[in-house]
Amino acid sequence: MIDRVVLIVLDSVGCGSAPDAAAYGDEGASTLGNLSHAVGGMTLPHLQGLGLGHLTTILGVPPTARPTGAYGRMREASAGKDTTTGHWEIAGLVVDKGFPTYPNGFPAEMLEEFSRAIGRGVLGNCAASGTAIIEELGAEHLRTGSVIVYTSADSVFQVAAHEEIVPVAELHRICEIARGLCDRYRVARVIARPFVGQPGAFKRTYNRRDFSVVPPETTVLDALVARQIPVVGIGKIWDIYNGHGISENIHSEGNGDGLALTLKALERTERGVIFLNLVDFDMLYGHRRDPAGYYAALQQFDAFVPSLRAALGPRDLVVITADHGNDPTWRGTDHTREFVPLLAFGARHQGADLGTRAGFYDIAQTLAEAFGLPAWPRGRSFLSQAMA
Repeated sequence: MIDRVVLIVLDSVGCGSAPDAAAYGDEGASTLGNLSHAVGGMTLPHLQGLGLGHLTTILGVPPTARPTGAYGRMREASAGKDTTTGHWEIAGLVVDKGFPTYPNGFPAEMLEEFSRAIGRGVLGNCAASGTAIIEELGAEHLRTGSVIVYTSADSVFQVAAHEEIVPVAELHRICEIARGLCDRYRVARVIARPFVGQPGAFKRTYNRRDFSVVPPETTVLDALVARQIPVVGIGKIWDIYNGHGISENIHSEGNGDGLALTLKALERTERGVIFLNLVDFDMLYGHRRDPAGYYAALQQFDAFVPSLRAALGPRDLVVITADHGNDPTWRGTDHTREFVPLLAFGARHQGADLGTRAGFYDIAQTLAEAFGLPAWPRGRSFLSQAMA
């Protein structure tokens, strides 16, 4: 039995094109591999020690003779390459049919109903970069009070508004209305995108909130909470699962804050799962195609690993993975269909090769075994190898 599992999603840190990457236009994408060449080689000593260099070719991070963690990679079994699909599969679900996207904007009748329901006009309604569209339409938004609606290559309905024009609580209410409409169109997430500043100097804030479609089945997280085993969500975890299977929600403001909150959660959580999403990799650096920023975020996380290991008890396990790729050297600004890392370690153990796993749901099976739940319908546990 395990006391605690710290499950960390390095949002978008993929490790090489998946076998079906060509179907997504992503053959050749490799977040870690291509990034390492773009920055002239990377130095990540602690992740290298865990076995990261065994997963794909990373310039500056070769395989190590004696890894201190269990290492492998996972192939996504679900259709898609989005946040919701990846996290659902981590929790034991499989999405057979990908969520629809709206590259030409949302249907006119949908936007008309949305505008009537919120009592405001709508600007945009197109696929766009979030930072670009607020620069383009922010001044008009300030002048009219109309909200900015946009989407991306993901299945998302994003609503941007200045915090002085539409207070954060009101923006969240608007997004709850949008969530109801989006259910009819199978949109995976509605995202509140508040920003501040003036034209030419707008800045998005960490008051973002995601409103996800409800998971269609029970997840392993639901099963844990039903057994009164705490599941502490840090970052956007609560949002991704629409609160299902999360017993405590902790808001974070970026990767550094999320890491600090994880250590605090370990101080007061005697048993259960601490589930962290580090969104900056994806939001700030992947989508914005910023290799230098992405590498700096990896260095920040790498430096955190010793503190995390020092906080573990003898029956604790750390699992580090990702939900999809987002190669910052790739064309466009979309996620990339990739394998994701699987690194696992406890306070003390030797390395083990976990191989290539058939689905992200192997994490769900491992959680089920760790906390004495019945075997999950999908997946193969790696608990005995990770805790050897």
